[in-house]
Amino acid sequence: MLSDDERQAPRALVAHALTLVGRIHRGDPDTARAADRELARWRQVSAVNAEAAATAQRIWNATAAEGLREELPKPLAAREERVARRRVLGLLGVSAMAALAAGGGRWYWQRPVHEAALRTGHAQLLSRTLPDGSILDLAANTTADIALYRDRRFVRLAGGEVRFDVARDPDRPFTVETDWGRVQVLGTVFTVSSRDSRMRVAVAEGRVAVWASSTAGSAAAQAGTGELPPLMLKAGEAVEADAGGLGGRIAIDESEVADWKQGWLVFRNTPLPEAVRRWNDYLRHPMRLSADPAMNGMRLSGRYRLREPQAFLDSLRDMLPVRVVAAADGAIEIAPRR
Repeated sequence: MLSDDERQAPRALVAHALTLVGRIHRGDPDTARAADRELARWRQVSAVNAEAAATAQRIWNATAAEGLREELPKPLAAREERVARRRVLGLLGVSAMAALAAGGGRWYWQRPVHEAALRTGHAQLLSRTLPDGSILDLAANTTADIALYRDRRFVRLAGGEVRFDVARDPDRPFTVETDWGRVQVLGTVFTVSSRDSRMRVAVAEGRVAVWASSTAGSAAAQAGTGELPPLMLKAGEAVEADAGGLGGRIAIDESEVADWKQGWLVFRNTPLPEAVRRWNDYLRHPMRLSADPAMNGMRLSGRYRLREPQAFLDSLRDMLPVRVVAAADGAIEIAPRR
């Protein structure tokens, strides 16, 4: 139930922390506020105190029965408090063993062994190697939350794009979730993006299973029954999903997966507004489209170095009926050619 570090926390310190935690949760408002302030000060005194406080909080959270919590209802007199602490410490062993036996160690398996919140800003890239050996590369303006468990690995991509190089582990499937769908693998290289109200998955190596948001909830059932998921992608394939579900397979060049990681932006029949938004993740002075509806229907293809946005602008005039003008504030305005 507890990690090795937590087991090393002195029992007396854990007992003191549990007393304060109990006051916070079960005392009247004034008592709870005072205990919260005292616990905050106490845990900052030393790393040992901080570990004991964390251990106490996890024990409190993990106790399904009310027995432990009933031991700490309100502040006690000094003698009564010492007696209560001893009773609580004795109850800890019983509660921990009962929870593991009755619940099959459910809490133990549900507790993350590693968590991280990764963020990138404008024109910023980030590479992170996880404890399992998986490598995540974040494009600009990306937000991803990671939780590794003993039986699974999970990433919530709120926005942006991530390249995943997943370390193979048959006992711990790797899942990426967005508002528009879910991707699951054992080990492979692929990207997931969440932009413009849709998800895009592109595979460079291996195979991935993709569910749209409307069917993502059935993924566990499908895995349990052996049924095929809605879509399996292999290297050189991509798919997009939005509120309407999954689209069709798209053939891609594996070398273009996570093009931004290699310093390129690659467009294949890409809507002009999307291409401009991707450029603006990296430009100091943004490109700005006019409000003319005709701009939304324009598409383009090409491969451009991130360091050379002017080459993109120069080719834009040749590919599409647009004009490019520098604005007074430094932005680049793109409008239909009349």
